[in-house]
Amino acid sequence: MASRIPHYIDGARVDGRADARTSAVYNPATGQQTGVLPVATAAEVDRAVAAANRAAPDWAATPPLRRARILNRFLRILEDRIDELAHVITAEHGKVFSDAKGEIQRGMEVVEFATGAPQLLKGEVTENVGTRVDSHSLRQPLGVVAGITPFNFPAMVPMWMFPVALACGNPFILKPSERDPSAALLIADWLAEAGLPKGVFNVVHGDKETVDALLHHPDIAAISFVGSTPIARYIYETAAHTGKRCQALGGAKNHMIVMPDADLDQAVDALMGAAYGSAGERCMAISVAVPVGEKTAEALIERLVPKINALRVGPGTDPEAEMGPLVTRQHLDKVRSYIDAGVAEGAKLVVDGRGFRMQGYEDGYFIGGTLFDHVTTDMKIYREEIFGPVLSVARAPDYATAAQMINAHEFGNGTAIFTRDGDAAREFAHAIKVGMVGINVPIPVPMAFHSFGGWKASIFGDHHMHGPEGVRFYTRLKTITSRWPTGIRAGAEFVMPTMG
Repeated sequence: MASRIPHYIDGARVDGRADARTSAVYNPATGQQTGVLPVATAAEVDRAVAAANRAAPDWAATPPLRRARILNRFLRILEDRIDELAHVITAEHGKVFSDAKGEIQRGMEVVEFATGAPQLLKGEVTENVGTRVDSHSLRQPLGVVAGITPFNFPAMVPMWMFPVALACGNPFILKPSERDPSAALLIADWLAEAGLPKGVFNVVHGDKETVDALLHHPDIAAISFVGSTPIARYIYETAAHTGKRCQALGGAKNHMIVMPDADLDQAVDALMGAAYGSAGERCMAISVAVPVGEKTAEALIERLVPKINALRVGPGTDPEAEMGPLVTRQHLDKVRSYIDAGVAEGAKLVVDGRGFRMQGYEDGYFIGGTLFDHVTTDMKIYREEIFGPVLSVARAPDYATAAQMINAHEFGNGTAIFTRDGDAAREFAHAIKVGMVGINVPIPVPMAFHSFGGWKASIFGDHHMHGPEGVRFYTRLKTITSRWPTGIRAGAEFVMPTMG
């Protein structure tokens, strides 16, 4: 029987209104409904914001060291119960258990970074900027902030946001994906157990109605978002119109150049993990391989095909599985339609995953790994983000052509080059118009003490996620200039002060 999934407001789980619209939550491996999700109304969003507002003054006044200690206790809980959270993710998202644990571990790195709040929030001071005049700067919290997160990383992406926001002294409201919402509730419970005061962290579930209520709420100071580019653009434009600070991360189409001198076995292993890990439902997935030269392309295809055919696809609970199902039936249909489009446009379908079926899981949202060759830049499967286990090979005659393909693309999230040539690698790193670059690293996700974000249509807003950029996003800079009486009076001054 499907269970009803509550919100989390003011330190407690709260059932949604009885008359609220609902959304169904499914187990992607079986296709069976496991949950009923009430959509938060504007009134329920108001309630969460009011709780956060009540908590805001005391939380902002809490010394950063005490905030850090709460996050440290939360980190210990995550370490002790990582399997419990990973099982919840696998059940609702479908990714294999080891991958679920991996995303939690990457999220925990941001929590660990945020425990450095006392260091991160230090300001600057300059003595005697003018005669007996001193200046110092502070970073102060914004107030109530909100995060809207996607289905593909139900633990990691929220942890890109709220640990830094909390460390900086802001109450946080999370609107997780309606497709896999339960991880957010465990996180809320564990934050409370770690000692977070009531109202400082709230969870409201829903869809566009809930998102719009957050965007238009006058008491929310900032919005963080990760999702598709059309929605990221909408979030950013709406937030700007309503006077909110916003960071909105959008879609991607990540290329990996394979140079003729690359270690092909290493490159193939990298492509397998980067293209088919998490069923391709990653904004940092490599979805386009760009081999340079025909010889490189032929050798790459020859090595890829047997590995894709041997890819172990199964339910996330199977310890032998390398790739689980897609998240919903609708998304499965969408990915299949992209494969249909690639065939119709003339790409060579080398491995076709559409026919994959798994005994005992016939109603699950499974698809096999798919490989296209001879993909060109005008094809739909090249231009658009598929967000599934579909790898396109777009051949390039030389490095310059390969780099130009990447620079000309709408998206600029992540990219990689595989080569032994230091000159090529350095040129690529410096000249490519992409926010995150890997050199013989297929998924160059920065560590938590750096910041995550792309370029071009992959991001809207001036700040990237977590790291130093995250601290700047969740705080306002204040500069204080002071002079203390010395018994000397110079009289009124009517010119712009020069501090000389």
